[in-house]
Amino acid sequence: FAAYLTGNFELDNKKVRIYYSSLTTPGTYYDFDLKTGKSEIMKQTPVLGDFDADNYQSERIMIKARDGKEVPVSLVYRKDLFKKDGTNPLYQYGYGSYGATIEPTFGSARLSLLDRGFVFAIAHIRGSEMLGRPWYEDGKKLTKQNTFNDFIDVTKGLVEQGYGAKDKVFAVGGSAGGLLMGAIINQAPELYRGIGAHVPFVDVVTTMLDESIPLTTNEYDEWGNPNNKTYYDYMLSYSPYDNVKAQNYPNMLVTTGLHDSQVQYFEPMKWVAKLREMKTDDNILLFKTDMEAGHGGASGRFKRLKEDALEYAFFLDLLNKK
Repeated sequence: FAAYLTGNFELDNKKVRIYYSSLTTPGTYYDFDLKTGKSEIMKQTPVLGDFDADNYQSERIMIKARDGKEVPVSLVYRKDLFKKDGTNPLYQYGYGSYGATIEPTFGSARLSLLDRGFVFAIAHIRGSEMLGRPWYEDGKKLTKQNTFNDFIDVTKGLVEQGYGAKDKVFAVGGSAGGLLMGAIINQAPELYRGIGAHVPFVDVVTTMLDESIPLTTNEYDEWGNPNNKTYYDYMLSYSPYDNVKAQNYPNMLVTTGLHDSQVQYFEPMKWVAKLREMKTDDNILLFKTDMEAGHGGASGRFKRLKEDALEYAFFLDLLNKK
């Protein structure tokens, strides 16, 4: 869950306002009375339809990575559609860069998947700050491979523990999370039925060598400076574009925005072209360019929901689900 103080502007106020959200609880504002110890709901984000939080269950588990580190994983599923027997489809999300932590908060769009029997998982891999600053430092620059290993090992662990079917695992990430997707499909393509890679940063070496791109030099602290051979060689070892090979790849949906200034549209485009040339399977590889969007995707609530719908429809079609 996520919880924090908010909206207390008067020093002599006897109440504290708290925001709380979890994978099963929509964003809620509480007033907590410091004198009586009682709390009162002031506002909760409405959820359309017949949503009942009691129908869903969330968990936090730890999965051991190959080097012995315990990786936190947040899970949510619908109680009456989940059996811990390895039959449910699994949607695994990850990011793992810049110290950004993906909070396990509520999202109404994902109810569409949960109500179809999916287990939704957030892998809090190294490169985030889920377990503090050292967790971030252990997933950047010359330790970046830990980010990819963690995600792959979480997938294996979730399947082994019965949270998902081994032939129904879907993985999603965007931007630096798209780099994550590009790395895992080069290193462990057999684990995934489908991939969603959105505005993916996949040509690491070329981009980081081009100082004319606005954000490149600011990124040295995250990835290293490839003008230094040590960093160049390490980036080259995992850069998705440079490691595409003649092998089978999962079904893939790749999206970009024409006006993206952070990961320019031609970067995922050339990656998709190389994948289509090199891959040895007949799996689907869809590439969609939004001619109006930037790095953050389509503007407006309803257009964003359409983006979610496209991704969900892609995965559901692979399962022959409606």
